[in-house]
Amino acid sequence: MIDVTKNSLALFSRQMMVDEIGYQGQEKISQAKVLVIGAGGLGCPILQYLASCGVGTIGLIDFDIIEIHNLHRQILYGVDDVGIHKAIVAKEKLNTLYPHIQITAFNELLSETNAEKIISQFDIVVDGSDNFHTRYLVNDICVLLNKPLVYGSILKFEGQLSVLNVNGSKNLRDIFPEAPNSEDVPNCDENGVLGALPATIGSMMALETLKLILGLPILTNQLLIVETLNWNIRKLNF
Repeated sequence: MIDVTKNSLALFSRQMMVDEIGYQGQEKISQAKVLVIGAGGLGCPILQYLASCGVGTIGLIDFDIIEIHNLHRQILYGVDDVGIHKAIVAKEKLNTLYPHIQITAFNELLSETNAEKIISQFDIVVDGSDNFHTRYLVNDICVLLNKPLVYGSILKFEGQLSVLNVNGSKNLRDIFPEAPNSEDVPNCDENGVLGALPATIGSMMALETLKLILGLPILTNQLLIVETLNWNIRKLNF
């Protein structure tokens, strides 16, 4: 097995060639602590790209069990993983692929009783959850703890993306003050999603996270809406 520590310059050489990154930028990435909420359609590509780019400490929280209908978009898992908890499998797969990364898996439901304790351990939170209760809970705890939050959502052919609560910038409640009633909101269980869409939006969320770590321009006070059926992309200021 390759000693990743001794070969770190080779491992990250292509991104370190980028003027805005370099050695100092890679050091920032390696020292970052990022929590990913959800290890599903968005969470899988987010986790893979954060790990592959060298984020030194990654936390992931998910209480779901892998089901057969997850596999077309949740690319960390295969048919042999069906019936096992996502957090356990995701940590195992990521540890195998990227043994140099410190990964902590929280195999539990994020709730009002544990959210502050878990989120407080990390520098940045990336929300790949699939329900409004969790999104607003995560947002409110990030505001309370002054933690930056990378936000994303997907449905059918469309995704949304923003970076919230950065140095006093606006948060989710500045876009949508209150969570809608769950019965009024379409979701992937009822309306579906094309399997490649989470990979697209999840990769964009990972990119914004890395830019945030590096101090590069990010989507603050802006909501990016990506409609991929006809490739209509809008950026809304709020």
